[in-house]
Amino acid sequence: MDGFSLSPSQWLARLVGWLESINEFLGSAVSWLSLLMVLVTFLIVVLRYAFDLGWIWLQESVTYMHAVVFMLCAAYTLKHDAHVRVDIFYQRWSVRTRAWADLLGTLLLLVPVCVFIIASSLGYVAASWSILEGSQEAGGLDGVYLLKTAIPVMAGLLLLQGCALALHRLLIITGHAAMPETDTGVASEL
Repeated sequence: MDGFSLSPSQWLARLVGWLESINEFLGSAVSWLSLLMVLVTFLIVVLRYAFDLGWIWLQESVTYMHAVVFMLCAAYTLKHDAHVRVDIFYQRWSVRTRAWADLLGTLLLLVPVCVFIIASSLGYVAASWSILEGSQEAGGLDGVYLLKTAIPVMAGLLLLQGCALALHRLLIITGHAAMPETDTGVASEL
């Protein structure tokens, strides 16, 4: 079946799948930095307490990895409905009402915040790139400008995932899709 013979709802479902696959791949790949971060932290502790050695760049690398995991996995976390929230009313609502709540929350809260983060961080990131900003510590890591670039990238990825979420909820509202379950098999019961 080619793209021209698809119904609008099938085309939207494919678009949602494609958008979500970006964050699924990136989130899965970047999450491996968590393991590396633990190993580097262990190495730092062993070097410091067993050999009385330490390097600023090694310590800063943990901060860089933590920031990258946090920022580049935020959209992955949204995709898997794993952000913390209190569902006092949400869990009792019908599937369609929950879809409306998610759609409106995405359009009225997530999208404006992401657009604001992108717009307000571009000058900050550009200034950092203009001087190829590095660590302020002697022996620290260069590439602070690369780390700062993750700020608008995070917002852009969240915006993409928000679009996928909004489109999927629109498909639910129109009766063309089912409400997804969370990874635990329970639909949002925090």
